[in-house]
Amino acid sequence: MRLAIMQPYFFPYLGYFQLLNAADKFVVYDNIQYSKGGWVNRNRILSNSQAAYFTITLKKESDYLDIRDRHISPDWAEGRRKTLGRISEAYRKAPSFDSVYSLIESCFMHEDDNLFGYIHNSLMRISEFLDIKTPIIVSSTVDTDHTLKSADRVIAMCRSMKADRYLNPEGGMILYEKDKFLEAGIDLQFLKSSGVNYRQFSSEFIPSLSVIDVMMFNPKDRVRELIDTAYELI
Repeated sequence: MRLAIMQPYFFPYLGYFQLLNAADKFVVYDNIQYSKGGWVNRNRILSNSQAAYFTITLKKESDYLDIRDRHISPDWAEGRRKTLGRISEAYRKAPSFDSVYSLIESCFMHEDDNLFGYIHNSLMRISEFLDIKTPIIVSSTVDTDHTLKSADRVIAMCRSMKADRYLNPEGGMILYEKDKFLEAGIDLQFLKSSGVNYRQFSSEFIPSLSVIDVMMFNPKDRVRELIDTAYELI
């Protein structure tokens, strides 16, 4: 059984959904410390031929809280409307705007001030739209030792869920050693996106933007093709 474990990201890049689709089960962390400056509550879209960030604003709370214990700022009620306006302006001439924008709007307008709940909803909605069938499991529901850290926590999660293969993005190559996983009877593989290229407005392709960008410029069947084939496991 192939298992992948990731933090929840808001409208993440295509590689996140490639990983989700490639796994038999996908665990999303809710009981892991929120990392300030990471990708949990921010991402990038194409605006005026450049990458531009959008960010869910959060309440001022302890930096040591888990993601499930963080809350969205009341300012986001107005901020999300402005962000939707930016997205609409940036992509209104994109070929798939009419079929995709309503999905994006519904995710942004979801009423939940809990950070994890808000992002989890969007991940479920996007996965459903893209016909990804992999079960998404919340980490705190897994029967394992949640006090463990890093690779030890991942290995314990794999054992609890009877996974013999662990899939991770290629960025994890600096965090995890294959030999440590092999000693535990787990085959560690890294997913490397490749060949993700499509026509945007400008002649220069800007990679690794939010999945919003991919869905705006490609019909659904092409997005699925990229999810299914535009990567390699190393």
